[in-house]
Amino acid sequence: MGYRDSLQLTADRRLRHFLSIEGLPRATLVEILDTAESFFQVGTREVKKVPLLRGKTIVNLFFENSTRTRTTFELAAKRLSADVLNLNISTSATSKGESLLDTLRNLEAMHADLFVVRHSQSGAAHYIARNVAPHVSVINAGDGSHAHPTQAMLDMFTIRRHFGEFAPLTVVIVGDVLHSRVARSQIHALTTLGVNAVRVVGPRTLIPREVRTLGAHPCDSLEEGLEGADVVIMLRLQRERMQGAFIPSEREYFRLYGLTEAKLARARPDVLVMHPGPINRGVEIASEVADGPRSVILEQVSNGIAVRMAVMALTLGSHSREAGA
Repeated sequence: MGYRDSLQLTADRRLRHFLSIEGLPRATLVEILDTAESFFQVGTREVKKVPLLRGKTIVNLFFENSTRTRTTFELAAKRLSADVLNLNISTSATSKGESLLDTLRNLEAMHADLFVVRHSQSGAAHYIARNVAPHVSVINAGDGSHAHPTQAMLDMFTIRRHFGEFAPLTVVIVGDVLHSRVARSQIHALTTLGVNAVRVVGPRTLIPREVRTLGAHPCDSLEEGLEGADVVIMLRLQRERMQGAFIPSEREYFRLYGLTEAKLARARPDVLVMHPGPINRGVEIASEVADGPRSVILEQVSNGIAVRMAVMALTLGSHSREAGA
């Protein structure tokens, strides 16, 4: 069992932490998708709750601002009947000089069971996972430019609900791959689940040199990347992580890499258009495409709740089994 495996999986290969797609076996990803499928209908019921995590305490530990991710994690926890604490880091003791480990120890003393961590520094979730008490699980809700595993899995869930299988699919990821934690997690998930091909498209300044070693094929133009594609995933320009000029202008970026109906015609007729959000309309994607019949962007948001329910249930379930519950 490798380093990432040993940190994320128990001795019997159950999910203990969910920090990164990289290093996880295909069976674990399929288990997450299957479990999410079992939770999907909960959101359509009149009473949107199941008692699975009643008595558990989940802490949203967000060191970086987020609305969509934090809200869907909170909804997921509440639909599992867990108690939820949203820690406002800007007014917490960490801003007054208390160390991160001191904050963790105090939360553990309050009998927290799971930390959902979002942080601007790559590797922060792994650091926390290595230092929490044995009974606590950690879910990475995005760390720097490194990983965003639950976003990748809700994207995989959305794709599987439409196509049923991954093997025949060609998936194109377009935009700021260099700074995108989502793109890295998506490439790891897609290759682990066995898609036919993963293509990446973007300015050379925004495509990492190691993208081929991740299993993706860089394309010289959006038109080339879209040819015969089954799924198109558009990425947001990560301006908050850019140091220097990576693109000449937003207008020029949209001309070359923005997704329009005319460009989308090169893809398959049943192509799915996805975006992890928030959308910059007229920069990455035209409104006619974002709101069009091939767009599943709002589906992704809804599916995120079921996937995050699944990950919470599986990580906390591994502790229950170890305790003999």
